[in-house]
Amino acid sequence: MSQEKLELEKSMSPAQVWALALGSIVGWGCFVLPGDMFLPQAGIMGTLIGFGVGAFLICFVAVCYSYMIKYAPVAGGAFAYAYVGFGPTAAFVCGWALVLGYIAIIGIDVAALALIFRFLFPGVFEFGPLYSIAGWQVYTGEVILMTAATLLFGWMNYRGNSFAGKLQVMLAFLLTIGIVALFTGSASLETAQLGNLAPLFAEHRSELSCVLIIFAISPFLFVGFDTVPQAAEEFTFEPARARNIMIIAILCGVVLYSLVTLAVGIAIPVPEMLAKMDAMRATGGTAWATGEVAAMAFGKLGAVVLACAVMGAVCTGINGFYIATSRLLLSMARGRILPAWFGDIHPKYRTPHKALLFTMAIVLLTPFAGRSVVVWIVDMSSVGTGIGYLFSCLAARRVLMGSEGVSDRLVKQFCCVMGILASVLSIVLLLIPGSPAYISEASRWCMVTWVVMGVFFYFSSRGEWANLPEAVVRKSILGREDIPVFFKSKEAQAQPQTASE
Repeated sequence: MSQEKLELEKSMSPAQVWALALGSIVGWGCFVLPGDMFLPQAGIMGTLIGFGVGAFLICFVAVCYSYMIKYAPVAGGAFAYAYVGFGPTAAFVCGWALVLGYIAIIGIDVAALALIFRFLFPGVFEFGPLYSIAGWQVYTGEVILMTAATLLFGWMNYRGNSFAGKLQVMLAFLLTIGIVALFTGSASLETAQLGNLAPLFAEHRSELSCVLIIFAISPFLFVGFDTVPQAAEEFTFEPARARNIMIIAILCGVVLYSLVTLAVGIAIPVPEMLAKMDAMRATGGTAWATGEVAAMAFGKLGAVVLACAVMGAVCTGINGFYIATSRLLLSMARGRILPAWFGDIHPKYRTPHKALLFTMAIVLLTPFAGRSVVVWIVDMSSVGTGIGYLFSCLAARRVLMGSEGVSDRLVKQFCCVMGILASVLSIVLLLIPGSPAYISEASRWCMVTWVVMGVFFYFSSRGEWANLPEAVVRKSILGREDIPVFFKSKEAQAQPQTASE
C-alpha cells in the first residue's frame, strides 16, 4: 500500500473528542492569568462578563464549524473550510495563521511546567543557570524537564491517537476535580467573603474596557474547541454530533475558568493579593496567585491539589494541540500548499508522523526561550486563531447560501453572521492602536516575523499547487472530487463566457 492511500485511524469516541476540546480550552492560562491579568486588568466582574460575552459569541463560531464538519469531515479544520469557500490562497493564509496559534499554545503549556515545578518543588530543577531573558532566568534543569515533556507527548501521539485519546479523558477528569477542589477550599477559608472581590472592575479602566480586554482574548481562551474538526477523520461517530460536543466543552471551559478566578479573588481582598504578588516579584520570588491560594486553603496538601489540576490542564493542552497542529500540517501538505513531506502517514501507527516530528522540533525551542518570551506570543496566537474563526464562518455562510435544500437557512445564516462579527471584533481589538487589548510591541514583531516566514513558504510552494488541476487539489484536501467548492477556479476563469452569461 502506498503512502498516498494510507488514511488516519478512526479511533476517537465522543468522550475522547470532548476531552480533547475541554483539555485544549483549559490550559495554563486558567491558572496563571487570574493573578497576572484577569483581576488586575479587568476586575472580577469585568472578567466574568468578558468570559460570558466571549463564550456566547464563540458558540456561534462553533456552530459554523459544525456546519462545515458535516459538509467536509476531513482533517485540517478551518484550512479545509477556507479552501471550500475561497480557494487555495485563502486556505494558506488561514492555515498558516492557525499553525502559529496552535504551536504557540503547545509552547506556552510546555513553558508553564517550569512555573509549576518552581512552586511545587522549589529549587529542585533550578540548577545550571544559563542566561536571563526579559527577567526570566533559564536553568539547565528546567530545560531538561520541558524537553522531556515535549518528547514524551510527541512520542505518544506518534504512536497513535488511541492511547492519547484515553489519556486525554483521564487528564480532563483530573483537571475538573482539581479545580472544583481548589474553589471549594478557597471558599471555605475563614477570610473568604464576597467583599474580597472588590473592586469589581479595574480602577484604572472604564467598565466597558475591562470587559473588552477579556473578550478580545476569547480566541485564545477558548481556542481548544476547534481541535474537534482537526480530528474529524478519526471520529468513530457521526460528524453531526460534533456541534453539541464543542458547545458543551466551551460552556464547561467558562465554568472552570470562572471557578479558578473566583478562588483567587475570594480568599483575601484582591488589592491585598495583588500587592503581595508585586512584592514577591520585586524580591525575585515566583509570584503565582493561584498557588498562594492553594497553599492558604490546604497547606502542604495544597501543592498536591493544585498539581492535579494544573498538570491535567497543561498535559491536556499539550496533547490536544499536538493532534490539532499535526492534522493541520497534514491537510496543508495534501493540497501541496506545504511540502508533501508533511503529509506522510506512518504505515503502522496511521499517524502524520512527519508533521508530528516538525511540531516537536519547533516546540523544542521553547525551553530555551524562557517563559517571558513565550508569553509574548499569547496575543499573537489570539490573532491567528481569530483569523481561522473568521475564514470558517465566512466559508460556512458561503456554503449555506450556495447550497440547495438547506433547512432553517435563516437561523443558520444568523449564526454565521454572529460568528463573523465575533471574529472581526476580536481581531480588531487586538490590532487597532488605542484599543484596550492592543497587543504589545514584542508580540507585533513576533507576528511580523511569522508573516514573513509565511510569505516565503507561500511563494516557494505556489509553483507546485498553482499548476495542478483544481479537481486534483480538491480531492487531496477534501478526500473527494464531488464535494462542491464555492470559488471560481482558474479553469473556470479561463473558459470564455457565453452571450447569455
